[in-house]
Amino acid sequence: MIYQAYQAYADLLEPLRWHAQRTAPLLSWSLRDPRGAVALRAWAAACEVFGDLRLTDARPEFGIQSVASHGQELEVQERVEFATPFGSLLHFVKPRSAPQPAVLLVAPMSGHFATLLRGTVQTLLADHDVYITDWHNARDVPTGEGAFGLSDYINHLMLFLKVIGPGAHLIAVCQPTVPALAAVALLAEDKSDFQPRTLTLMAGPIDTRINPTEVNRLAQDKPIEWFKKNLIGSVPLRYRGAFRRVYPGFVQISAFMSMNPERHANAMADLFNHLVEGDLEKARTIKTFYDEYFATADLPAEFYLETVAQVFQEHALPLGRLEFHGRPIHLSAIRRTALFTVEGEKDDICALGQTLAAQELCIGVPPFMRKHHIQTGAGHYGVFNGRRWQTGIYPMLREFIHTFN
Repeated sequence: MIYQAYQAYADLLEPLRWHAQRTAPLLSWSLRDPRGAVALRAWAAACEVFGDLRLTDARPEFGIQSVASHGQELEVQERVEFATPFGSLLHFVKPRSAPQPAVLLVAPMSGHFATLLRGTVQTLLADHDVYITDWHNARDVPTGEGAFGLSDYINHLMLFLKVIGPGAHLIAVCQPTVPALAAVALLAEDKSDFQPRTLTLMAGPIDTRINPTEVNRLAQDKPIEWFKKNLIGSVPLRYRGAFRRVYPGFVQISAFMSMNPERHANAMADLFNHLVEGDLEKARTIKTFYDEYFATADLPAEFYLETVAQVFQEHALPLGRLEFHGRPIHLSAIRRTALFTVEGEKDDICALGQTLAAQELCIGVPPFMRKHHIQTGAGHYGVFNGRRWQTGIYPMLREFIHTFN
């Protein structure tokens, strides 16, 4: 009843949030006048924080309308090139006379929407033809569409690469590094024309036996039946996916926040104080981050449980035991795809060495087609978003892709 309990709690708070959301605009003038009464500004700030910062199951917009590319400002349009009940292949189309390398950016299916990679997409767009896996909220997928497990995720990546066409490049961020590596191995073993030219794995759990983090330990401390019993819920009747078994997005976000509760509590306090002090630019920066962070998506239960069991508990990929619908996956088959692995020095989710492990596993990739980079000072999110991604990692990734294009 975990989902029903959460929904009841959210419904109970909704009238209070409704009043806060409508009170905040009436008092917003006080936030722009730091000379006004402190009590009034505090009331206005409290209404804005309480009314707006909440978990939501609505997918945010990417909102990328243009991109600066080689001295030109190019219009960007979103187009769904292919879709299944569980995910869409979203293409960021821009006018271009000279072709650019096609890149499939694989977003995590881990409680957030693909829009969490908005900054990654925006950076890539300057020099690449960008596609992204836009995973759907499992809460909205009717049970009649069937299950969605780890093998189905791998199959989607192979389907998407075939839709894009030969010669694409694959970039996987965090959790999907494992299925991305498996998909490339399967295409290689089949000698498919749709093998990507390069595969970039960024901050992913290829081998979580190396430098285990708190996330890794939490996944290993309890048997898989505990996860199934305590963390899986049924979608309430009000949604299209009613009765589908899911790992709710609000549980995932709660787990993430529980690992750094002080940091999130300080961020909420900073937001409130910035509003009271009239520093609206700093307040907007914090609010923009949490608007995206609190947009949650449910995961199909099969995918979540199989990922926990096979990636974090059984270490199936590095031990050569991972299968695709019963078919063994042989990483040694990868020979034509160049491999780039990226890690963050201060990553507390996928620690140093866990992604690098892919280099040792892919024994068929020639040395001149390999590259590894550790980004100094970068945490997990800094590997694919922010200043260190833009100025430290992206230039090397761009060069790597264009070298093997």
